[in-house]
Amino acid sequence: MALLLTESDVERLLTMELALEAVEEAFREQAEGRASNEPRRRLRVPRGTLHLMSAAVLVRGVLGVKAYTSFPSGVRFLVLLYDMETGSLLALIEANRLGQMRTGAASGVATRYMARPDAHTLGIFGTGWQAQSQVQAICAVRPIRRVLAYSRTPERREAFCRAMAEKLGIEVIPAERPEDVVAAANILVTATTAREPVFDGRWVPEGVHINAIGGNALLRREFDDEVIRRARTIVVDSKDQARIECGEFLHAIERGRLAWEAVHELREVVAGRLIARQHPSDITLFKSLGIALEDVAVAARVFERARQEGFGQTIRLLE
Repeated sequence: MALLLTESDVERLLTMELALEAVEEAFREQAEGRASNEPRRRLRVPRGTLHLMSAAVLVRGVLGVKAYTSFPSGVRFLVLLYDMETGSLLALIEANRLGQMRTGAASGVATRYMARPDAHTLGIFGTGWQAQSQVQAICAVRPIRRVLAYSRTPERREAFCRAMAEKLGIEVIPAERPEDVVAAANILVTATTAREPVFDGRWVPEGVHINAIGGNALLRREFDDEVIRRARTIVVDSKDQARIECGEFLHAIERGRLAWEAVHELREVVAGRLIARQHPSDITLFKSLGIALEDVAVAARVFERARQEGFGQTIRLLE
């Protein structure tokens, strides 16, 4: 019998600490050949899109599929988790919150290995759903004392800052201009749906680490070629997926300003095969596409904890 876990269950079971641990373990296992990931595929119909992605994490004994639809009525996420030995269905997990947390955790893991240890000011572009877990994850891995947030709508950014300050107990300030965010930050996050860069790469001070998480489509570009030119180390969660979805890199490659050989994967960094930051003045870049390995790794931990604590509804399916 499989376990059905709702958004409410995930909300109660999944902490950022657990998500960070799961994602870091998954990338380390991938580096050792004990975890695998398949890039996202999209099936488009006139009214919307079906997105499919899959991965396996051997150390947790699971493989899984994340499937979601994006239609005018909204986006619906579901993870199907299977037993690696028998192929039986272990769990059906509603995965909106799970996806938000794993995306934050991926940035948190990248920040742990790529940002300066003394980084204390975070600047973020975008104040929506995904921005919340970005701030939460980065505060979990660095001694952040102040956050500056910018979005195009003053009311939204002010509400975001109030909510995050109350949640995290630190100073979260709405910024009126993009350049104010970049000038003050030791760590930058872009969590937008922008089609054009949200800041000028020439503004970025030395020593900054950038997590770009908003774009996973060819028409989206959150940062410009100048960021790519100045970055000492460029890392993605999946090069295979970046070749399909990363508008920023494909734009730069088309113009001869980047080669795929200069792009590394997060598993190399986590496994210690690549030292991402050689010097405090280095600018480093993590481009997150959001991959199935992160979803399945976090889903496995949620499932394990649900069984331990008695959460979820048992259902008879595929028996």
